[in-house]
Amino acid sequence: MLTYSMKKSSMKKRKRKNKRELLPLVLAWGVLLLGNIVSAQIYLPKPAPEPSEYGKVILDNSKTGPGAVVFDHWLHRSMYTCRLCHVDVGFAMQAKATGITARTNREGFHCGACHDGKKLFEGRTIFPACSDTPNSNDQQCNRCHSVGKKGVRKYEYKKFTAKFPKGVYGVNWEAAEKSGVIKPADFVEGLSVGKPKMQNRQDLSVVTAYPWVHPVTFSHEKHSIWNGCELCHPEIFPTAQKETIHFSMFSNIEGRYCGACHGKVAFPLNHCQGCHTNAPPWAP
Repeated sequence: MLTYSMKKSSMKKRKRKNKRELLPLVLAWGVLLLGNIVSAQIYLPKPAPEPSEYGKVILDNSKTGPGAVVFDHWLHRSMYTCRLCHVDVGFAMQAKATGITARTNREGFHCGACHDGKKLFEGRTIFPACSDTPNSNDQQCNRCHSVGKKGVRKYEYKKFTAKFPKGVYGVNWEAAEKSGVIKPADFVEGLSVGKPKMQNRQDLSVVTAYPWVHPVTFSHEKHSIWNGCELCHPEIFPTAQKETIHFSMFSNIEGRYCGACHGKVAFPLNHCQGCHTNAPPWAP
């Protein structure tokens, strides 16, 4: 017959054994949890900057001259469609891939396609992009070459967009265009090729991989106003049979598919209801 002390000793041994067997499982779960946390940090969208800073591009191709150029997407998208600049004019979608220089501007390419001192926008002459003798103290040069300089920019975000309809994140550009507050031009004489108006396709409902994530409503009509067909197809979205191309939030966050624009210029991926239109504010 086992004595009380023997039973107590046996129970202690079993507890120690159970702890030893449980320890690897606890460690495994800990590693898995840590891995998921790290993955989430990698694949969650980065916090979007202030709307006035969103889409800002710094062009600095020279170590001398009037300094680096600031290009604000919010200013130009209020005047022109994305397609006009990225298809007709030929600005690349990747940083430093266009090869823009003061010389190409003077020859009528890139910024010089519009900024030539001759073309008009809403009855006003568009100032020329680059002079033959750039000067760091020239007021005209400093309108673009404005990095580190105060009081040289003609337009300031808050004042310029004061009457534009606002959304969760800065200006609601779709509402601004629809209401007529802005009328982005999609044709530049001598530059664009005339084409028939696009026959818009119906909206698409993109079913998500997880049942708790609301589906995405994609509107060809809304996107074609700004992008036409050429900006998205076939480079960003190859034309293929339905459900043969798979994309996800991970690929979007990496800058592919929807992320080619959303997260850089179009409203950021943090604004879930922008795409998951039927989701409540608290839902993913």
